[in-house]
Amino acid sequence: MPQSALDTRASYLAQTHRKRLYSGVMLVLLVAMLCGGFMTADDRNAGGFWNGLPHVLDFPAEVLGEAAQKITLLPAHLVTFFPSLLETINIAAAATLAGAIMAIFLALLSTRGLARWPRLIPLFRRLSDIMRAIPEIVIALVLIFILGGGPVPAMIAIAFHTVGALGKLFSEVTENADLKPVEGLASVGAGWMQRMWLGIIPQVSPNFISYALLRFEINIRASAILGFVGAGGIGYDLRNAISWGQGKYDEAAAIFILLFLAIVAVDQLSGLLRNKLVGDTK
Repeated sequence: MPQSALDTRASYLAQTHRKRLYSGVMLVLLVAMLCGGFMTADDRNAGGFWNGLPHVLDFPAEVLGEAAQKITLLPAHLVTFFPSLLETINIAAAATLAGAIMAIFLALLSTRGLARWPRLIPLFRRLSDIMRAIPEIVIALVLIFILGGGPVPAMIAIAFHTVGALGKLFSEVTENADLKPVEGLASVGAGWMQRMWLGIIPQVSPNFISYALLRFEINIRASAILGFVGAGGIGYDLRNAISWGQGKYDEAAAIFILLFLAIVAVDQLSGLLRNKLVGDTK
């Protein structure tokens, strides 16, 4: 075998060995960090994780046992809490719609080649990062302190986070849009809004709608969670049922069933719509 081939083979083997060594070191560090983080969390956990692990199924067993004993009351509970479920879905829908509309403008203003004010692109991108980084529950707690409990703080909190999340996704979509229609509209004197509405939105609207539907599913879950901190909806009823303890577990079971059915239904419907949109664009 020629010397050059031997040198190439040796270099390749050395490079492969280095990659495996680096991967092994990174894996060891990752495992060490995970173990250290788990031990720290376990030390700070009230009662200890290992002490509570054997009892992890006690609460579900109590809920299911009481629900089975009061199975005849389940239909009435489903009817009772159905309006709260609709409130939760309405909060998610309103927040998704408002957040998606604002995210479109934020995405267009932060995309190179499309931005109305190119020098402000970094500002709009950092704004999107900030809105995406703050959890909904933090915003909701602040708004509940200011505005009081109810669905409005939840809607604002979810919409705020939705703007940042969808703004990032929408911006990635618009970066891949064809700029020829925009250039053609600009050549005939169209304004910025006209160029965006006629040249960009028709290209990216299927992806925008697909991402918005996916975000709607996430926002339903977020709306239910925010109910635990007094933001209204079915999450508030679930918190009350769980806090009351035994005697109300049948109501908690009914709420769990409603949430499960609603999330499955929305997931299936939005999935069908997304598949149709993706199929229409191919």
